[in-house]
Amino acid sequence: MEIINLVLGSYETNCYILYEPGQAEGIVIDPGFEPDTIIGKLKAIGVKPKYILATHGHGDHIGAIPALKEAYPEAQVLVHAADAPMLENSSRSFLNAMGGTQAPRADGHLKEGDEIICGAIRLRVIHTPGHTAGGVSLLAEDNGCLFAGDTLFNGSVGRTDLPGGNFDQLELSIQGKLYHLPAEFTVYTGHGPATSIGKEKQSNPFVRADSSTRDDIHG
Repeated sequence: MEIINLVLGSYETNCYILYEPGQAEGIVIDPGFEPDTIIGKLKAIGVKPKYILATHGHGDHIGAIPALKEAYPEAQVLVHAADAPMLENSSRSFLNAMGGTQAPRADGHLKEGDEIICGAIRLRVIHTPGHTAGGVSLLAEDNGCLFAGDTLFNGSVGRTDLPGGNFDQLELSIQGKLYHLPAEFTVYTGHGPATSIGKEKQSNPFVRADSSTRDDIHG
């Protein structure tokens, strides 16, 4: 699996394009801004998106969806059901404050345990509420990596002071789910540089590994 990371907009949101060389379809994760940049990159690599996935419903992760959907009407826009209303309400998603337009309705909903398959690419949905009620992380287990959206950052975590945010939920999502992944797995974040599960378990100052996860850092 090839991963293209585009850092877009004033919020420097990480948008990811996943594809297999020689294959016609791929996946776009969190297209927040600059749709022309995303579309240009897709055309350059000869890939059309089969899926457009939003890790959550904030405007800086969904703002380019309308233009992408117009360019690729067969692409399926998927988001967790708890965040789907944010796509339909630019005030709830803060998209209006970011200068964006209203995103279209989702074509379907993501839930815990779902598998998103595009050729050889397989992503498993992990529901990780806390930053928003419908936040998800996307696990590419065969490739040893996780797309965490705004749940877990390099040395930080997603903010929980906005509507739908809850730090206790966020901590449970990270400690109870993400920190149980192998330490060597790469974490591709919604903003900022990538990190690893092991690094965050050892040193993240906001959510440390609890007693049930700490011992397997070196396992």
